[in-house]
Amino acid sequence: MSDPNEWNYAPAPEAAKQARISDRYAHFINGKWADPKEGEYFQSTNPATGEKLSEVALGTKRDVNAAVKAARNAYDNVWSGMSPRERGKYIYRIARLIQERAREFAIIETLDGGKPIRESRDIDVPLAANHFFYYAGWADKLDYAFPNRKVSSLGVAGQVIPWNFPLLMAAWKIAPALATGNTVVLKPAETTSLTAMKLAEIIADSGLPDGVVNIVTGMGETGALVVNHDDVNKVAFTGSTSVGKRIQKSIAGTDKKITLELGGKAANIILEDAAIDQAVEGIVNGIYFNQGHVCCAGSRLFVQESVYDEVLWKLKRRMDTLIVGDPLDKNTDVGAINSKEQLETIQRYLKAGVDNGAEMYQPACDLPASGNWCPPTVFTNVAQSSIIAQEEIFGPVLAVQTFRTVPEAIEKANNTPYGLSAGIWCDKGARLFQISNQLEAGVVWGNTYNQFDPTSPFGGYKESGFGREGGLHGLAAYLDM
Repeated sequence: MSDPNEWNYAPAPEAAKQARISDRYAHFINGKWADPKEGEYFQSTNPATGEKLSEVALGTKRDVNAAVKAARNAYDNVWSGMSPRERGKYIYRIARLIQERAREFAIIETLDGGKPIRESRDIDVPLAANHFFYYAGWADKLDYAFPNRKVSSLGVAGQVIPWNFPLLMAAWKIAPALATGNTVVLKPAETTSLTAMKLAEIIADSGLPDGVVNIVTGMGETGALVVNHDDVNKVAFTGSTSVGKRIQKSIAGTDKKITLELGGKAANIILEDAAIDQAVEGIVNGIYFNQGHVCCAGSRLFVQESVYDEVLWKLKRRMDTLIVGDPLDKNTDVGAINSKEQLETIQRYLKAGVDNGAEMYQPACDLPASGNWCPPTVFTNVAQSSIIAQEEIFGPVLAVQTFRTVPEAIEKANNTPYGLSAGIWCDKGARLFQISNQLEAGVVWGNTYNQFDPTSPFGGYKESGFGREGGLHGLAAYLDM
């Protein structure tokens, strides 16, 4: 049998020309494209090449005021008074339009964010459409979702989303807000705004009443303006723990409702009775296929000592087969890092890991000459106190530790300020459930990893935030009950 390390795949690039990207994007306010009040724009670039993709409007206080005013007017005069059944029709129409333009969305998500086209095509876009479908179905059934409780919408929702899942995060937030009768002002991440602008095109095509969804682009200051606006009733934020803490302080003393989905340092635990090949593939899926760009990335691996050598050998062998390169190539496993600044952050963590005494392994691979790239990396002999075992890196970096007993593994896994997600790999279901009940994580996967469904709630606790998105829990976050 031939060595898989010697296989050579012919390039299979997706055609970038299938995606229509405008040279310049204004804000989407009150159902129309609105030039920024101060007339300023910033560039959106392709992280795999450094090439300019488009210019995006830089939102200021006047832009945010206009967006919130439009959302309030739409809420008071149109959306809140519309029958839930009619609201559901609009949400359903948006879902269908996402499906119809799925290929274009996937290409833009990859060009703008750097993730492999397989991830965008098979995960991000279908999940985004499914969230709109799911919440369209709930729009006229809120009395059944929360029986014996009188529910009502909140008003205007200010939503700020991160760069790692731009389209999916927009769907997670917009769909339940609309289904519950709220209007929206969305601020996408500055490095990945393009799929949000493409979503604005779809919203306009769907016939959604003007002002129900408004999208204002810009930097962190723009997001702060949305969060702190006096006429915003609900704040939904996904991003770093440090920013989440500032948001929580800034709205303290107000009557705003808030949902925070923040950082994570997820633990994957492999027990000695686990299916090792399956576990290794799950580890690779959880940290490398997404460049470690997900807050729930399984960046810490705990392996029972009796199977450590086998796991590490198979993990390194699997890493050697990963293809790093053009994100538009359907063969690519590991794409580009989203920004130069994020790459520099990852490189500082790599240096810190080595300086702290850990052993670093990276497979031999030829990285493209331009763009932002980091090969898949694994650290062994990692101390529990090491910075790479404690802090969120947001890169394809895995820290491996061993354990002898299950209580030791649980104690190590919980020894973090975060509590977003975890994974367990073992042969016995009863044991899996027993361990999962002791892990301080909002989401625990068993013998799989990074599986999402619109019917399932997602969120964490401790410094990973509070509130849930997805499922009925995602509806509750946008209702007064």
